[in-house]
Amino acid sequence: MSPAPFLLHQSIVGAIYRALHQYVSNHRLGWVFIAPTDVVLSDLNVLQPDILFVSNQKKAILTRENIRGAPDLAVEVLSPSTSGRDLQIKRKLYAQFGISEYWIVDPDRKNIEVLKWSEEGYTTHQLCTVGNTLTSTLLDGLELNLSEIFVEI
Repeated sequence: MSPAPFLLHQSIVGAIYRALHQYVSNHRLGWVFIAPTDVVLSDLNVLQPDILFVSNQKKAILTRENIRGAPDLAVEVLSPSTSGRDLQIKRKLYAQFGISEYWIVDPDRKNIEVLKWSEEGYTTHQLCTVGNTLTSTLLDGLELNLSEIFVEI
């Protein structure tokens, strides 16, 4: 069995999930899920982002068992055992399958990089640090205060 993520990792995942879920629910924009949730991108590519968002427009990819297709947003919180996979393999796959926005959360640096998808791949929309507010190109009006995300345990 793989070891569980560090407590700080789980605390950050929980804080982002709560904020996204509240925003998405209040605006009736779709669904927010937390790992472990299978995202089936192809027969050979099944991933489990830490957090993901599926808009109302993509409701058809939701099944009883999993998500079959690219969600609108994937969020990965880096950890020592997964950072290489998150920064290289998952980033490449998320871009290949057209996930509109990819957030890379770095607990050590206390920042979140918001990547926006285009035909050429991902470009950085924002590199947000503690003391700043994260905005999304996908979720218009969403503002996350990073001081509320990176809370010391």
